[in-house]
Amino acid sequence: MSTMIEVKNLAKYFAAKKGIIEVLKRKKGRYVKAVDRISFHVKEKEMLGLVGESGCGKTTTGKLLLRLVDPTSGEILFKGEDALSFDGRMMKKFRRSVQSIFQDPYGSLNPKMRIYNLLAEPLEIYNIASNNAEKMRIIKENLETVQLTPPENYLYKYPSMLSGGQLQRVAIARALLMQPEFIVADEPVSMLDVSVRGSVLNLLVALRNKFSLSGVFVTHDLAIAKYMCDRIAVMYLGKIVEIGPAEEIIDEPIHPYTKALLAVVPTVQALNKPYKKVEEVIRGGVPQSAETLPNGCRFHPRCISANEDCKKCEPELFEAKPNHQVACYIK
Repeated sequence: MSTMIEVKNLAKYFAAKKGIIEVLKRKKGRYVKAVDRISFHVKEKEMLGLVGESGCGKTTTGKLLLRLVDPTSGEILFKGEDALSFDGRMMKKFRRSVQSIFQDPYGSLNPKMRIYNLLAEPLEIYNIASNNAEKMRIIKENLETVQLTPPENYLYKYPSMLSGGQLQRVAIARALLMQPEFIVADEPVSMLDVSVRGSVLNLLVALRNKFSLSGVFVTHDLAIAKYMCDRIAVMYLGKIVEIGPAEEIIDEPIHPYTKALLAVVPTVQALNKPYKKVEEVIRGGVPQSAETLPNGCRFHPRCISANEDCKKCEPELFEAKPNHQVACYIK
């Protein structure tokens, strides 16, 4: 498989001013390293999961991949081309190839537009349909693809007339209209009722297989990451601390932070053979502030196993197992 997207030393700084985080060019002052020199790649037909606590940089990474915000430094290579150098024409092509599914369907869909108009707009922007009849056919086909049937029941409704699960299916249909090659899904089921999450996840898996999609799946739920993704990257305070095959990350975690995340996940297996208890791998309290990062490993103030090396120098990712990298001094 060839590489679809590759990220090299990507960094994004936010300047903190009067308690408000503002996106600015890097100048003298206090800065939050929302994403700090992360590197990874996603191959064709592969789904990479980004997991971690709130504020670790997952969503910012997704926005960087979509070019919704630009990095302070680094490279984003899409099919071997530098996406950061794209001009207007290339950016329009890039926008069609790289689509998004956002967390909040209520916020990502214009409440003043009917479902038909929401789906017709991108077709008109990219001149995909030659006439109104073809436009209607494409829209109906996509609504059926996301299991909103019969489509006539939804075409002329406003978003406020649909449930959260139905709205997220509309958002998925809108992304698929463009026949994308790459999808960035940012917590696409976290705002949905538990009763409908499973059906939407199953739909996403089916669509990924049907259209051979690649992408990045942002989630704080490790069980969902294992189900949806081929590989998982664990983020902590803007850094990737562990990355590898999904099943291996879940079943044989190496980094203490990954173990801590798994320790709080209730599982049937935990009744017989539980992971280490949370207090065995992590100290209590909240994560270190991103404005005042500690020296050395960013996780060491919360890590039970931290030694002097952890406090002095920040560890880099190394290959602990084939295709499984970790940034940790604890062997």
